[in-house]
Amino acid sequence: MAALTEEQVMIKDQAVAWVTKKTPVKKFREMRDADLEHSFSAETWAEMAEMGWAGLLVPEQYGGSGLGYLTFGLVLEQLGTQLTASPLFASALVGASAIMLAGSENQKLALLPTIADGSAIVTLAVEETARHAPEKIALSAEKASGGFKLNGSKTFVLEGMAATTFIVAARTSGKAGDKTGISLFIVPADTKGLSRIKRNTLDSRGYADVVFKDLVISEDALLGDVDEGFGILESVLDRARAGIGAEMLGCASQSFDMTLEYLKTRVQFGKVIGSFQALGHRAAGLFTQKELARSCVEAALQAIDDSIDKDSGVTKESKAGEIPKMSSLSKCKVGDFLHAMSNELIQIHGGIGMTDEFDAGLYLKRARVLETAYGNQAYHRNRFAVLSGF
Repeated sequence: MAALTEEQVMIKDQAVAWVTKKTPVKKFREMRDADLEHSFSAETWAEMAEMGWAGLLVPEQYGGSGLGYLTFGLVLEQLGTQLTASPLFASALVGASAIMLAGSENQKLALLPTIADGSAIVTLAVEETARHAPEKIALSAEKASGGFKLNGSKTFVLEGMAATTFIVAARTSGKAGDKTGISLFIVPADTKGLSRIKRNTLDSRGYADVVFKDLVISEDALLGDVDEGFGILESVLDRARAGIGAEMLGCASQSFDMTLEYLKTRVQFGKVIGSFQALGHRAAGLFTQKELARSCVEAALQAIDDSIDKDSGVTKESKAGEIPKMSSLSKCKVGDFLHAMSNELIQIHGGIGMTDEFDAGLYLKRARVLETAYGNQAYHRNRFAVLSGF
């Protein structure tokens, strides 16, 4: 594990104490069974905002604390351990990153303070197919009187039902598959022509399909430059991949701890099963994978922090080149560990692991969704190879 600053240790300790006391996994189970419209507790979200977590990335001049991605990752990891549902990742990391990277000063002043205080939920709407393929955007944004007219749909939009604002990737020229011709737009959720449908998912989280029908927005809604949005989109997605890797690490680490505890307490043939050599070897192998995954996750988050000039907040291009590779490496390696660990969690627990009353199934379901978010392991192996010149 990377050496943490005193401030980071304090925030991590705060997160550990809070999730253990306020949002243990039984709270997630209660939320799931209650079938809440937004798939998270409003009280939970309000407490997170009150603790300042929603403003961890937002610079101080816009109402946040600007403590960086590694610090944010420490919180996301702890949320992952208890499957805590909230819009923190979607809004305070992904949405905030989009505004910080490409927003004008007026856009930053309008949105970043509301993200930081939790009053706004800003989420990215990018996916249009069953698999992660950001270049295959087809949702059209045609020039209209004083602005643009959007037509098309997005699927699996994270926190899509709760969002107050969408960052929408649309095609202003070219055809699906082209990396040029993509533009980003800020679209308030109450804009005429926008509708959303709740999508029920394996992990009981707040996804939605969002439809845009003759939705007209002004030119002021453009985030960045026309036709030049793909580079910004990839930068936002790399930050999302690095951040979600931290939550995946937390989910997998808790699965490991649950399994290890069972190996130490379950007695069979007069001995605790952890004393059997075969199971001991499996546990040792999983621990090695966990530590490797942690190194990759922290390296990706630190690479993003290293690319940001501490005084101006501007990205240093000389440092930004490693971010895509590190983000893909992190997403792939932690995905491999999470996949294996969630399987072992079920298998080593045997019959009880297959029951809904036991928490193992909740971790398995969350694991499968997290693996596919922003590209699965196969996607990132290929991307890493391409970025490395193979």
